[in-house]
Amino acid sequence: MTATLPPLTEANDPLCLTPTQAAALLFDAPWRRFGVIGDSLSLGTGDPAPGYGHLGWSARFEAILRQIRPDLAALNTARVGARTPEVLAGQFDRMRAFEPDLLHLNSGANDIVRRDPDFDEIEADLRRMYEMGVRTGARLTVFTLGRAYVVPVFADWHDRLRRLNDITRRLAGRYDAVLTDFWDHEFNDRPDLLSADRIHFATSGQAVIASEYVKQLAHRLGSVRGAPSV
Repeated sequence: MTATLPPLTEANDPLCLTPTQAAALLFDAPWRRFGVIGDSLSLGTGDPAPGYGHLGWSARFEAILRQIRPDLAALNTARVGARTPEVLAGQFDRMRAFEPDLLHLNSGANDIVRRDPDFDEIEADLRRMYEMGVRTGARLTVFTLGRAYVVPVFADWHDRLRRLNDITRRLAGRYDAVLTDFWDHEFNDRPDLLSADRIHFATSGQAVIASEYVKQLAHRLGSVRGAPSV
């Protein structure tokens, strides 16, 4: 008789770090001012998932970093539906005034939700975002989009995602941003990953995103201090 596996929860999810594990990986993180700009992915929008805390990835990360830096200041200006030009025009003034030392950037998901996206224009807008980010003096971070993110009205949707992710990887390399790549991450295959809208990650996915983000930042810190990578 085959044993029935218990349902995944935050406590037994192999892709999730516990708060203690996450804080241990970032024990010497220097950041005291965490900023986030962008759209719903940056915001951490998603439906509650049974067995997981009802927080988006950025709020989760803020709580983790606050264990290490109790004096942490945080600002998230992200807005649902924002395209990169709107992020540049409506969010950067506040973020510059905030003076972050760790800044998460928009991933451009809404830039490709058009009948005929202009990828040269999209890349130019994203490049301007990275350049403005660099001028804040902050360590920059960014995500690629996961393949589970689907807008079925567009038959070429996965091709659009691949092109946008290629732009993101290229710009992240050029501007030395910490990249967390979700395109082919195994959580894309989970049947309960998405919210009811079939676009945003449920909080089960948000928990994994936060853990992967911590791992990539810990890897960068390890490279800086010469320790083995995580």
